[in-house]
Amino acid sequence: MTTRTWESLTIPAAGTYNLDVAHTSIGFVVKHMMVSKVRGRFDTFEGAVTIAENPLESTAELTIQAESITTGAADRDGHLRSDDFLSVEKFPTITFKSTRVTGHKGDEFTVVGDLTIRDVTKEVELTVEYGGAGTNPWGQAVWGYTITTEFDREDFGLTWNQALETGGVLVGKKVKIEIEGEANPAA
Repeated sequence: MTTRTWESLTIPAAGTYNLDVAHTSIGFVVKHMMVSKVRGRFDTFEGAVTIAENPLESTAELTIQAESITTGAADRDGHLRSDDFLSVEKFPTITFKSTRVTGHKGDEFTVVGDLTIRDVTKEVELTVEYGGAGTNPWGQAVWGYTITTEFDREDFGLTWNQALETGGVLVGKKVKIEIEGEANPAA
């Protein structure tokens, strides 16, 4: 992989890099019954990062197939795909498009962009930790990343809930997103 040094980081050369779906996971965490957390993931997605000469001018896009949501419980997954939540028949994709990089400290970058769920678009801030660059045993260039963010699901029209007899609600409002993965040069 062609790399360069930028502010003491060894980063990939400028260019477009596709997310390696075999080595990337898009997960989420939501509070359940006020006492525990449910974890899930999206299995079908595609995305790309265009690293600019000045890395602070880089851009990223991600498209997730909403129907690919899975939490390990078929009934819950069906409910999440229904009109109560993602309404995958009407809104088949969840998208993110960066609008700017607002800064960085060491290997951690702050990226701001537009997240669209159910045709509702809101600005979100991502923390992107750059994991480094290298070449895999088959000669393919790779670089790694960890991305985290948190948002209020109700901001996107995901307002379904159920009151609990003991107080509180069944599903928490805050959704934590955790993306871990690799990217490869676009062909």
